Amino acid sequence: MSRVKLGDVAVEHKETCKGNKDGYPVVGLEHLTPEEVSLTNWDENNDNTFTKMFRKGNVLFGRRRAYLKKAAVAPFDGICSGDITVIEAIPDRVFPDLLPFIIQNDDLFTYAIGKSAGSLSPRVKWEYLKDYEFELPNMDRQKELSDILWAMDTAKKSYQKLIVATDELVKSQFIEMFGKPGTDPYEWGLTTLGECCELNPRRPRDMKPDIDYSFVAMPSVSEDGRIDASIERPYSEVCKGFTYFAENDVLFAKITPCMENGKGGVAKGLKNGAGFGSTEFHVLRPIKGTSDPYWLYIITMFPKFRSDAEKVMTGTGGQRRVPITYLSEYRIALPPIELQEQFAAFVRQSDKSKFELEKALSELTATYKRILAENLG
Repeated sequence: MSRVKLGDVAVEHKETCKGNKDGYPVVGLEHLTPEEVSLTNWDENNDNTFTKMFRKGNVLFGRRRAYLKKAAVAPFDGICSGDITVIEAIPDRVFPDLLPFIIQNDDLFTYAIGKSAGSLSPRVKWEYLKDYEFELPNMDRQKELSDILWAMDTAKKSYQKLIVATDELVKSQFIEMFGKPGTDPYEWGLTTLGECCELNPRRPRDMKPDIDYSFVAMPSVSEDGRIDASIERPYSEVCKGFTYFAENDVLFAKITPCMENGKGGVAKGLKNGAGFGSTEFHVLRPIKGTSDPYWLYIITMFPKFRSDAEKVMTGTGGQRRVPITYLSEYRIALPPIELQEQFAAFVRQSDKSKFELEKALSELTATYKRILAENLG
């Protein structure tokens, strides 16, 4: 093992596309996925001002807002944004297939954040990035390490695909049992979502002032239905200025970009059966004998429900919100509660399977990062 600088084993690839851009895929910062070493998104549209070229095997490093941890290896030749630094391995100094992991590494991003300049859109230059120091094993060990890391990356993607497939299976089961939201194939009769649940219920007057309740801020709600209710706050701290909800209520993030990203879920395991949280939640409370919380939640997770909600958002910029009237007037067929409960049982079983997959993925990711730290730290 020897300690080297990034500039000792790699160079900035500087190449400009001066001719026709037809046939070259285009990569912008939006196509780089945080903490993913493989490039899976790009654009085929050449109607842009980009002229920076990259070649297959180069690493595309998002130099703007390095805290987003965007860096991926290019699987083809193409054109990219000026906010991407193109990095090329020096083959006789580093095994090229290992370079993406040297760069897509928490330690390097921490260094890059410290060297970034600018307030609103901080950027890091190659002249600073090339001074990043790390441990580099001999070439044989580099190849061995590269094979291990790429195998782990493949396994990680397999887990991610299974998790996505589990979510899609739930939506497919919904459609099979009830039809697509907004349709009525089983002739139960169309009504409104506002008739199927209580929207933004009022806080009860008899809540005990001397006990704690769960507190759920926006970061405590995931984009796949998870709500972290472990934080507790005294009633006196949350009774004013926060959104009230109770056990089995559905939370729906109404503000951009949380709404578009799918934040929401069924509130479970609340301290003393209730909680308070961000004012940027709409609350959907199931009506006993009429609606089930999981049935309500999955309706809100359909892409069309979210895209239609986006069309009616009010406000400007990053303060656009879905009005409560969208939920109250949304047309939906109301199936028998027995069918909803059967569906809820299916969702809960799917959640158990997804939890096991996420646990395995988390353990794999922890091992992956440990290997990086031990060998390239």
